[in-house]
Amino acid sequence: MLEQKSILTGVKPTGKPHIGNYFGAIKPAIIMGHQAKRFSLFIADYHAINFMKDPELLQKEIKEIACTYLAAGLNPDTDYFYRQSDIPEINEITTILYAFTPKGFMNKSHAYKAAVDKNLADGKPTDDGINMGLYTYPTLMASDILAMDTDIVPVGKDQIQHVEIARDIAGAVNAYYNKELLKLPSYITADNVAVLPGIDGRKMSKSYNNVIPLFDDEKIVKKAVYATVTDSRPLEEPKDPEEIIVYQIYKCIAPNDKVAEMAAGLREGKLGYGHCKAMLLDAILAETKEAKEKYDYYMAHYDEVKTYLANGAAKARPYAQATLQRLKETLFG
Repeated sequence: MLEQKSILTGVKPTGKPHIGNYFGAIKPAIIMGHQAKRFSLFIADYHAINFMKDPELLQKEIKEIACTYLAAGLNPDTDYFYRQSDIPEINEITTILYAFTPKGFMNKSHAYKAAVDKNLADGKPTDDGINMGLYTYPTLMASDILAMDTDIVPVGKDQIQHVEIARDIAGAVNAYYNKELLKLPSYITADNVAVLPGIDGRKMSKSYNNVIPLFDDEKIVKKAVYATVTDSRPLEEPKDPEEIIVYQIYKCIAPNDKVAEMAAGLREGKLGYGHCKAMLLDAILAETKEAKEKYDYYMAHYDEVKTYLANGAAKARPYAQATLQRLKETLFG
């Protein structure tokens, strides 16, 4: 199904990834991308500056996310791996797309509506602190997608709207000029991808401060694992594994036979929570060992990573240039 398709995904540099990101999004995206004819992954640094303008922090987080994806299996020789800001044609395409983007699309954008709702809840003016970058976010996202002649964008359910808006804008352009200037993208939702709970039982998220770090020192990872919330039931009391947070995380990471072992031990009252946490820690360290070694290497040799990003931009730019040329020749002759 994917062998003849182009897949694109973008990631904002917004903090060091945790194991929920790694097992729930990063690895699945790379596995899916490597089934495709062309896989593009870009670091959305223009999107990031809507929320983060400190250059030192921004560069730090770009570095961390770039090294994370390379450590997770991204292939810089075959994949199109680049920074959004290294494709200047995207900004020209965005300007053209503004002319075909109804303001109503921006008004109903999830990110904008969420910011407005927060302002109202806090008793602030509706648009307090909301910049135009956030408001027009969906049009820039459409440019990211359409510039690369993308067939499929893997998204979570909360991001479907972005692909639908990109498709609607492309459809409006094509209909106005009665020719296919822009490819209509579709999306795939990762329904089968695990959403890891955090150590407090809620969805693992940096905003909840309930994460298990991905590539930190083993002592830091261990501290987070052993902080996972459990109840006071004794070891010998049979337990439903699905009610145990440690098990819920473990089953997303460990091999099937080990998952079955933990489940049986909990049901039969033969495993205590301390043993389960030790099993979880072992599974995390085993599953991330090779990736952590690569991550540490790339962090220490970031000049190589910057070369990969520059080479990726050089491969990606011809697609954006061709898209922009089609649009400009049609509009301006």
